[in-house]
Amino acid sequence: MNGDKRMSHQLRSPSRLMWLLACAAALGAVLSGSVQDREWLAGDSHIHSHWSTGYDRSVSPPRPIKGRDAFYSTPRNAAMARQFGLRWMVTTDHGGPNHSELNLTQAYRELTLSRQLVPEVLQFYGMELNMPGMDHHTLIIPQTDGESMVLYDIETRFDANEDWALPQDPTRSSEGRRNSALQHMQALEALPLLFANHPSRSARAIGRYGRDEPWELRANNDLAPEIYRGMEGAPGHQAATLSVSNDGRERSRAFRGRYQNQGAHTLGGFDQMTAIVGGLWDTLLGEGRRFWIVASSDSHFHYADAARPGSDFWPGEFHKTYVYARSTYEDVLDGLRQGRVFVVAGDLVSELDVTARADPGGRAELGEVLSVGRGGEVDVTIRFRDPVALNRGGQDPSVRRVDLIVGDVNGRGSDQDADRNASTRVVGRFGPDAWVRDGEHYLIETTLPGADVDRYIRVRGTNTEDVEPPMDEPGENPWLDLWFYSNPIFLDAI
Repeated sequence: MNGDKRMSHQLRSPSRLMWLLACAAALGAVLSGSVQDREWLAGDSHIHSHWSTGYDRSVSPPRPIKGRDAFYSTPRNAAMARQFGLRWMVTTDHGGPNHSELNLTQAYRELTLSRQLVPEVLQFYGMELNMPGMDHHTLIIPQTDGESMVLYDIETRFDANEDWALPQDPTRSSEGRRNSALQHMQALEALPLLFANHPSRSARAIGRYGRDEPWELRANNDLAPEIYRGMEGAPGHQAATLSVSNDGRERSRAFRGRYQNQGAHTLGGFDQMTAIVGGLWDTLLGEGRRFWIVASSDSHFHYADAARPGSDFWPGEFHKTYVYARSTYEDVLDGLRQGRVFVVAGDLVSELDVTARADPGGRAELGEVLSVGRGGEVDVTIRFRDPVALNRGGQDPSVRRVDLIVGDVNGRGSDQDADRNASTRVVGRFGPDAWVRDGEHYLIETTLPGADVDRYIRVRGTNTEDVEPPMDEPGENPWLDLWFYSNPIFLDAI
C-alpha cells in the first residue's frame, strides 16, 4: 500500500511529470522517425520492356515475338533509370493473347534478376492493363511474395486483349468486366493501384473525349476509391518531335505524347484533363475526390536509337514523378496512393514542398487535409529546389514563375460528364521578385483570405513566359517548354 502511495506521489510531482513527458516525446520521436526519414524519390510509373511483344497470329494460340513492341530488357531499363536519377520504377508491359503466361514464366523471372542487378532502384511489378472498355491503364502490384500470381490472375481474367480463342468474348471489353476487375482488386489483401494512361490521346478536341470519358473515371473511382487513384497528367512519348526516321528526316509533323488528333494536343506537354485550370482534374478535385496525377516516359524505343528510333526518352531522362517516401516498396506505394506527389519535366525542379497552416496550429502537406475554421486565413509556404545543373537536354532551365491555384470543393453533382469547375482560379503568380533564395532553394510565402467553403490548393510552375500553357505545335522542342505540377492539399472548413 505504502509503495503504491509513493509511486502515486512520484507520478504527480512536477519533476516526475516532466520526466514522463520527456520520455513520451522521445518515444514519439522514435515512432515517427520513419516518417521523418521520408525524402523526395524520383520515379517512373510507365515503362515497357521487350516483354511487350508482337504476335504471330498464324498459329493458335498466337505466338509472342519478343522485342516487337518495345526493345529493351528490364535490367537495361533499370540501369538507365538509375543513370537518370530514379529511385523507383514500374514495369508495365502490354497485355495480349495469352500474355499472362509469358509474364508469369519469363518476364517476372527477368524482373527478379533486375532487382538483384540494380538494387538502387525499387522495381515494381505491374503491367499496362488493357482496361475493359477504356484505354490503357498502369497497374501497380504491391511487392509481396505472391505478386506474380496476383498479376497473373488479374491479367488472365480481366485484360481486354488476353483472349485468343475465336470467336473472341465481347464481354472482355465491357463495362461489366471492368467493374468485375475493380471489385476483384478491391477484395485483395494488398491493394494494387491504377492510373489511367494518356487519357486524352484519343480525344477529338478540347472537351471532346475519346476512349476515357469523365463518367468512366468517376465510376471507377466510386467503385474502388483506394485503387483507382488518378491519371497521367503528363504522358510519355514526349520525344516524338525529336526522333529521326530511318531515312534521316526529322519528324516535324509529330506531336508531343503522340497526341496527333487535330485540336486535342497536349498543352505544355500535359494532357488537357490536367493542364486546363478549372478543367476535368479540377472538377474531380472539386468533388472531393482523391485523384492524383503522375508523369511517365512510356518508354518503348529511345528517340536516338540508331537501330530503331522511337518516340521516347529513357526512364527519368525527361519526366520524373517525385514521391515523398522512404526508400521502401511499401512507402513509395503509400505515397502514390495518398498523393504525396509532384511531377516535373526536364528537371526544372527537384524538390517541391507545399505547406498549408491555419490556427490553432494545424498543418498539412501534399495529399493531406487541413481543417480550417470558417473565415480563417490559411498561410501557404512553397519551397522548391531549382538545381544548378545541366539537364539531359544540355540546358540549365530556370523557374520563371510559380502559380498558386485554388478551387472550391462543392461535393458530387448529378452530371457525370462535367468537366469544368468554375470556382478554380490562379490566385497568385509569383516571379523571382517574390522569392527568398537560399542556395538552390527558393521560398514563397503567402496568405489565403478566409472562406466559408471547403477548398483545395495546388501549385504549378514553368520556365516559360506563358500565362497558361498553349496547345503544343508539331515538331516543337520539348526541352524549351517545361512545367511542374503538384498534387493538392484539401482545406476543410469547420
